[in-house]
Amino acid sequence: MASRIGEMLVRAGLITQDQLAKSLEAQRSSGGFLGGHLVKLGYISEDDLTDTISKQYGVQIVQLDDVTIPDTVMSLIPQNLALKYGVIPLVKTESALKVAVVDPSNIVALNDIKFITGLDVQVTVAPESSVKALQERLYENAVSYDSIISDLEVEDVEVVDSSEVVDLNELEKASEDAPVVKLVNAILADSIKKSASDVHIEPYEKTFRVRFRIDGVLYEIMKPPPKLKNAITSRIKIMASLDIAERRLPQDGRIKLKLGTTKEMDFRVNVLPTLFGEKVVLRLLDKSNLQLDMTKLGFEPSQLADFQNAISKPHGMVLVTGPTGSGKTTTLYSALAELNKTTTNISTAEDPVEFNLAGINQAQMHEDIGFNFAAALRAFLRQDPDVIMVGEIRDYETAEISIKASLTGHLVLSTVHTNDAPSTINRLLNMGVEPFLVASSINLILAQRLARRVCPHCMEDVQINPEVLVNIGIPAEEALHIKVKQGKGCERCSNTGYKGRIALYEVMPMSEEIREFVLNGASATEIKREAIRLGMMSLRQSGLIRLKQGVTTIEEVLRVTAGE
Repeated sequence: MASRIGEMLVRAGLITQDQLAKSLEAQRSSGGFLGGHLVKLGYISEDDLTDTISKQYGVQIVQLDDVTIPDTVMSLIPQNLALKYGVIPLVKTESALKVAVVDPSNIVALNDIKFITGLDVQVTVAPESSVKALQERLYENAVSYDSIISDLEVEDVEVVDSSEVVDLNELEKASEDAPVVKLVNAILADSIKKSASDVHIEPYEKTFRVRFRIDGVLYEIMKPPPKLKNAITSRIKIMASLDIAERRLPQDGRIKLKLGTTKEMDFRVNVLPTLFGEKVVLRLLDKSNLQLDMTKLGFEPSQLADFQNAISKPHGMVLVTGPTGSGKTTTLYSALAELNKTTTNISTAEDPVEFNLAGINQAQMHEDIGFNFAAALRAFLRQDPDVIMVGEIRDYETAEISIKASLTGHLVLSTVHTNDAPSTINRLLNMGVEPFLVASSINLILAQRLARRVCPHCMEDVQINPEVLVNIGIPAEEALHIKVKQGKGCERCSNTGYKGRIALYEVMPMSEEIREFVLNGASATEIKREAIRLGMMSLRQSGLIRLKQGVTTIEEVLRVTAGE
């Protein structure tokens, strides 16, 4: 089609021979549709191009502005093929599929679609910009890396071997190369579209891969050419204002992207030297998605009442526990948002500060100069505080100062890394804190996990053997009547069957009975048994409630909670 459509446009007087030659050169160097290059270079309008193609091939022009396409039709063509060929499936009849395409001369694409669907293909033509815009609306992850990778592979980018002396000029030049910039931008944009929480860029001996953590699970997204690992890493380090010459020590930085006119996205960047190069992990911090309304976090009513009661007290400690990425920061920020009033002085010590909260004094830790959690706490106590948040209690010094602050009229919020709420008490005792201080200072301990939600667009009922349900903790009489949901996989959830996450909570108020257990040296198991007797809902029980509600699956409950 390249020469035919080009020559036809020349004969029609819409472009010149010189313009055609330049467009063909652009197509040869970066691939894609010739018409797209003619439009991009400003030689022809998209409407004139589409009209010419329609006449040339005798196909109808279709408008895609307000088109609605059922999921059953969308699922007929795999997303990767639709993006690769610039195709939108429109209408399915008994024996045919009507599609909108950018390039009706692409016989390979039409044959592939016919082979996959088993239907005759009826072709209509649409402007490339309309097709791309609709794909971005229909597919949340409508970024195709194929053309970017093809650009990268043909570019002769020279990268410095890790054993050689670093030539900063060469490295910086490689990182500013257009395809490298384009690929890094595409990775960052795609991570936002796919609602990833983290991006992992990982070099190995013979491979180089990019993975996204989506809803708590890592998925491999692409494998760039290994020769580009230094150029890509250097590009990210430049964006994060890091030292590209330093490749032996870990580094931390931040990238701020502006999306449209109002939305901003922060990426927290960590670079770690590994055996075969530097691994880069970017944590996405989207303030617009920060849920600060604790009534919408996923607490059961009784749990929410206990938590709100604990943070409403004028002094004492509220501890949140769970692994990295379990939503502890969101829970603490929601508590601070509720406490944030003009009459209250709130100070936080964080490492790092993830989100800026108006009206709250947030301090960033700098371990290298001795400004750690303990030093920040001492400074806070000279600042007339009402509420203090400490990012993490990880040593005796921080624990001691936090507890003393809570016993002298301050409310202290913090996190501890333990598996459940009762074992947090043992963790503090192991740090060297006296049992009477633990018993008298703590108001409440909350443990949490994040479980993936069943995709609402493709959920369906599944039959589960009641014996399986009984084995995971559901009473036998209930197991006979429970309907379990599961996602069969669709384009909107990238065929995973899951979309978004829900928090599971274990809330343990420090009752008088629990205080007695702590003072008597009880084990974590004994404290947990007593807490459950007093009405505490364990993480597993919280997960089973969500399972019965059809919000999550058995696999997720077993993945994030331990048996009892």
